Amino acid sequence: MPDRSATSAPPAPRPSGTGRFFLRGLGVILPSVLTLWLLATAFRFVDTNIAGPINAGIRLTVAAASMQTGSFAPSELERAEERERSERLGLGLSDVGIEWSTTRANVDEWWAARWYLDLAGLVLAIAGVYALGRLVGGYLGRRLLAAFESGLVSLPGIRQVYPALKQIVEFLFGGDKKAKMSFNRVVMVEYPRPGVWSMGLVTGDAAKEIRAATGDCVTVFMPSSPTPFTGWTVTVPRADVREVDLSIDEALRYLVSAGVVVPTDGAVPPEDARAGATAPPAA
Repeated sequence: MPDRSATSAPPAPRPSGTGRFFLRGLGVILPSVLTLWLLATAFRFVDTNIAGPINAGIRLTVAAASMQTGSFAPSELERAEERERSERLGLGLSDVGIEWSTTRANVDEWWAARWYLDLAGLVLAIAGVYALGRLVGGYLGRRLLAAFESGLVSLPGIRQVYPALKQIVEFLFGGDKKAKMSFNRVVMVEYPRPGVWSMGLVTGDAAKEIRAATGDCVTVFMPSSPTPFTGWTVTVPRADVREVDLSIDEALRYLVSAGVVVPTDGAVPPEDARAGATAPPAA
């Protein structure tokens, strides 16, 4: 009788207690850290690219008003120093130019000493975005936006980029109610071959030209994993689509995690999963 102990594979090494606890702690802290990092990155982007130029415009406005009121008028010493710098660098500034540059420097120094003034640009940016959203929600705003986009897409180079970017943004933020509604159905499709099921998002009915050639079909976006915002589009007969009781968020988490993160109600205990994977097929 053969020695089973000699032929059996050794058990897989298990992580030590220290390593296991470290990975568990990492799993707890990483979601919070990544969320804070994304929020901080978004804030820096808004502060640098939107609020920053607004603050610069406010400082220019204050400096221009000060040229009339003298609120930030430079001293004679500051004028003399600026005139000397202009001559040294060969700038050739006139008296008005010297007055303007020194006034701007005073406004910038005053602004920098009060950190809370930088919030003005952020508040104005948020208010401007909100007002723009309210404007394009009305008839006049939609007409103005359509006219702006019509002129924008007529420019070479932008015509190839802007429409695709707009569709992606509308999908992510739900700017278009019709587009938003068409992506709220999670389905399973036998793709790329029968017997293999892939998760997809129904985008709507197939175009009438396609239906004329293929029959009653729907268009399904097949997201990639782990980057579900890229993928491909397939046209599937309506009868071959199986709807799944999952929300868009649950489907995206499932795809991003490559199937590791599943809805709580549908999670399979590890013991049952191993038993199902190793059990012999039924006779």
